Amino acid sequence: MSRASERAYAEIRGLILSGDAPPGSPLTEEALADICGVSRTPVREALRRLESELYVVRSESQRLFVASWNAEDLAEMFALRAMLEAHAAARAATRISDDALEALRESNARLAAAIAAEVPDVATFLAENRAFHEIVITAAESPRLATMLAALVEQPVVRRTAARYNRAELARSAHEHGELVQAFAARDAVWAQAVMTGHIRRAFHAFSAAEPVK
Repeated sequence: MSRASERAYAEIRGLILSGDAPPGSPLTEEALADICGVSRTPVREALRRLESELYVVRSESQRLFVASWNAEDLAEMFALRAMLEAHAAARAATRISDDALEALRESNARLAAAIAAEVPDVATFLAENRAFHEIVITAAESPRLATMLAALVEQPVVRRTAARYNRAELARSAHEHGELVQAFAARDAVWAQAVMTGHIRRAFHAFSAAEPVK
C-alpha cells in the first residue's frame, strides 16, 4: 500500500476501534477522504484491506458498513481465538526465552497497577493486555499463527469486552495472566494451553453477559 493508503487505513481502523464509527454505520469514500485528508483512491484501497480483515462489510448494493456481529458470529470469533491462542501458548511454553518471560511479568505488573487505581485505567489495561498477548504470540515462533490471530485479536469486540469489565473481572484477567506466566516459567505446554483456553472463554462469557447480542 502507498503511504496515503496506509494513513487512510490507520485513520479508518482507528475510528472503528474507538467506536467513533460504531457497528452498522455506513462508510462513504467521500466522507472518509475528507476525514483522512487524502484522495478517494487511497481510501478505496484502505477500505478493501479493512473489508478483507472483516472490519468492513459490503451490502448487495455494494454499500460499505462497519461490521457488526450476531450471537453466532461472536461465538465463532471467540472460539477461534481460544483455539489459536491456546495453541500459541502451548508452543510458547516450550520456546519462550528468559527475557520474554520477564517482559510478561513486567507487562502484567503494569496491568495490575492500572486496575488497582482508584478509577481503573482501562486504556492502560488494554495496552498492556495487548502487549502481553503479543509477547506470547511472538514466543510461539509461528508467523502463520501470528497472521491468523491478527484478524481476531484486533477486532473491536476485544476492546468492547474490556470496556465492560468491572473491577473484579479486570482483576481476574490479571490473575489469569499471572498463572500463564507461571505455566511458561514451568515450561508446561499443557498448563499454558489450559489457562489460555479458560482465559479467552471467560472473556467471551463476560462480553455476552454485558452486551447480549441477538
